[in-house]
This record gives sequence, structure tokens and C-alpha cells, in this order.
Amino acid sequence: MNTLFDKIWDKHVVQVVDDGPTQLYIDRLYCHEVTSPQAFEGLRSRGLKCFRPDHIYCMPDHNTPTHDQDKPIEEPVSKKQVDTLAANCKEFGLTHYGMYSPDNGIIHVVGPEKGLSLPGMTIVCGDSHTSTHGAVGAVAFGIGTSEVEMVMASQCILQQKPKSMRITINGKLQKGVVAKDVALYLMSQLTTSGATGYFVEYAGEVVRQMSMEGRLTLCNLSIEMGARGGFVAPDATTFAYLKDKPYAPKGEEWDKAVQYWSTLKSGDDAVFDKELSFRGEDIEPRITYGTNPGMGIGISEHIPTLESIPEAGRQSFGKSLSYMGFTPGESLKGKPVDYVFLGACTNGRIEDFRAFASVVKGRQKAPGITAWLVPGSWAVSKQIQAEGIDKILAEAGFEIRQPGCSACLAMNDDKVPAGKYCVSTSNRNFEGRQGPGSRTILASPLVAAAAAVTGQITDPRELMA
Repeated sequence: MNTLFDKIWDKHVVQVVDDGPTQLYIDRLYCHEVTSPQAFEGLRSRGLKCFRPDHIYCMPDHNTPTHDQDKPIEEPVSKKQVDTLAANCKEFGLTHYGMYSPDNGIIHVVGPEKGLSLPGMTIVCGDSHTSTHGAVGAVAFGIGTSEVEMVMASQCILQQKPKSMRITINGKLQKGVVAKDVALYLMSQLTTSGATGYFVEYAGEVVRQMSMEGRLTLCNLSIEMGARGGFVAPDATTFAYLKDKPYAPKGEEWDKAVQYWSTLKSGDDAVFDKELSFRGEDIEPRITYGTNPGMGIGISEHIPTLESIPEAGRQSFGKSLSYMGFTPGESLKGKPVDYVFLGACTNGRIEDFRAFASVVKGRQKAPGITAWLVPGSWAVSKQIQAEGIDKILAEAGFEIRQPGCSACLAMNDDKVPAGKYCVSTSNRNFEGRQGPGSRTILASPLVAAAAAVTGQITDPRELMA
């Protein structure tokens, strides 16, 4: 019996090249302003149009400022990128959700929330975190700029078929442990290359009990284990999330779609190239201490000692700790921090803002903390207001910014200064990722909230009712 990955992949095969790649049909192409200009230029130079323009959706997110979006962008490179995308979409007749439009936001937040990403689809974007969309039961993965051009021109892509891996997480999560902690735990167990060459299906009680927001976070971080992508079989949670979304099927078409989507699961006798199992009870709130997302510990644990690191990795381990200003064997609890960032395609959804607000409610932002709370889309921003979360945050001394990728990466105004520590809900903690010389500690919205009100790395469970 085939795995779910096989079922979706095989249904989209156009042809297989002997001793070569597969020509795969793509249902949805997402484009943002950073990886698309050369693709559009390639089409233009060859006198080509987009083959299926109605299957392509575009929006700026990486370069958008998170303040004064109704005014022209001041930073010249960002302005050029955003303006170029708008001009290219107009020329090629593509749907464009421009900056400050109610449909705009981070592309990996907007796709699912609009019902543009649906079960059984193949979805690509010139961005590694396209794996996020796998949460709806789609095969979604990032591609390069030349491949973006290929999909624009033909609605197909040439790809080697990845191997299949199933990660099963059974049991129950402890209090204060959320999907971000699960993902950071998996990365620490597999390392950042442990899933290289695989497409991961997440399964088990813990995954089934996750909300769609939680699954989106989990799938978003698949790429940080080296995986080609990650996904979750669609179920009642998926269908409830997608129902009545703007682009989801309606009426009879919805009933037919759910009937088909319900068949999208791996059979009981499906054979995976690799199977791994973990227990939810073994996971506590997590933080990273190094310069890749796999260098993480439970919040009550200590940084590994040098002796516990294999000899071949000791030099890079030492270099990483030196950059972060940490020492082997130390605890990070109580370490003062300077910045807190809530947002990104990893944790910029409504559930993340609810979690953050649940910890800061009735408390005050710590003196000396700069907090950037950035919704993943205008729809999330609107929901924050509708639920009164903005008032809870304002009373605690926090301000909500406008949507965009923000401090996930140093491509806009929101840069963490050199040497400063940022507890961040984003996806990467590479050297300089949030600004030259910045020091990033990856964490969940609950851990970020605890740091924001205490001014230091704090176990959120100590602040939770």
C-alpha cells in the first residue's frame, strides 16, 4: 500500500525521465518579491507568458516594513523589490495582494487562511518554508528562482522524488508545551540534517490533537531538519479549518472535496523508507543556545558540555557558543535578554497571539525589553482586534505592528542590533539572521511572552495559572 506522499505525488506525475527527474504538475505557485524578479525576467527574455496565471498568487512580505505601510517604503532596495513585484504581476496578469491590502500578509500565513492551500495539492514557492502548507495535507516544498520560472512557463517542475519518512509522536504534551516545542525537540533529536532527502509525514496522538495553527508551525520547521517538506494527513480538524474559507470549495463541491480528502491517508500497511517514534511526555518548553535550530535544550536543561559533543563537531560547537556568548554546561534560565519577537510564518497566527496574551495578561512588559509583535497577515491583525487581544497587550505595555516577515530575517527595518539577545518565535537562529551580530534564541510564543514580562529567559510554566 502506498504512503500518502506516494498517492499525492503519483497523481501529479506528468512523465518520468529515465535515469532522471520526474515532471510533476503543480497546483499552486506562490510568489513573493525576493525570489521572483529573475523568473519574470527569464519569461520576458524568451517572450513567454504564464501558462496558468489563475494558479499563481503573489504578495510582498520579506521587505515590507511593519509600520507606516500606507506611506512609500523608505529603504530603497526594499521599495524596488516590492514595486517590481507589483509591476510584474500587472504585466503578466497575476493575482497580486499588494502591501496594505486587506489580503496581504506573509505568503505562508495567507495561503492556508484563504483556503488557497488545500489537501491533495502540490504547492511550490521560491522560499524554503513553503513546507508550512503541508499542514493541510498537501505536498508543499520550496524551489529555486529558475524553478519558479519553470512553473510559471509550464505549471510543471522537474524533481527527483524524495524518500518517505514517518515521524510518530504519541502520548500527551505537558502543560506549557506547544507545537513549536515539539518541532525544536525533533530538530535536536534528528539534527539539522537528519531528514535530508526525505519528505516527512507527521502522525500520532500528539499531532492529531494539534490545532491547524500548531500543525502549520510543525510543518513550517520541517525544512530545519533538512527535510524536503513535511505534512499531516487531512482529518476533521483540517476540514473544520478550511470550511467557508474564501477559496475553499462551496456547497456540493465542498461535500465532494471532503469525500475525496478523507481518502488522503497512508494505508495501515504503508511502507516508509524510515520510521521514527517519540513520546509527547518527553518534551518540555524548549530554547536554542547555538547558531542552528538543532542546537536546542529543554528550558530546565543545561547547554551540553564539550566532552559530550563528538570530537568532529567540537570546533563548530565552540565557535557557535562563542558567537552567542554562552559557555558549555551553563543553564540559560535567568539570562537577561534585550528583544522579544512574536511573529513570522512560524508563529504569526491568531493562536500564537492568544498564547502570548495569556501569559502577559495582568502583567507588564519588563523595562529594557524591546518587543516586536507582528501578525502574519491583515486577517490575523483584524482577529486580534475582534477578540480584544490588542487591549490586553496594550495594557501590558505592548504595541502590535503591521503584518510582514519583520525580524525573522534582516531584509526590512526590524533588525536586532549586534550583540543583543532576542527571544524569537521565528524559524532560524543563524549568525546575523536577525541583523548583523544579533544573537537569536528560538522559542515558542509562551516562552517569548515569559521573557517579555520578566526580561530574562523564564520557564513559562512558572507564570501560567
